[in-house]
Amino acid sequence: MVLKMTDWTESELSALRRAYASGTTRVSYDGKSVDYGSAEDLLARIRTIERAIAGTSRPLPVAGLAGFSRGDR
Repeated sequence: MVLKMTDWTESELSALRRAYASGTTRVSYDGKSVDYGSAEDLLARIRTIERAIAGTSRPLPVAGLAGFSRGDR
């Protein structure tokens, strides 16, 4: 199952951050409640949403090809 950024809301992300900051693993937002198994699970969800949002709001970095020369050949 692939989720798009539109599958997440700012209220969900805010609720996840508040829950993580307060040390709880139960999150309620938009009339929904979710219990995460651990703080690590909750943080992983936060990071997933943040990466998805960041990936859609800015271009990917350009990768370059490094080269070198020993100078004696």
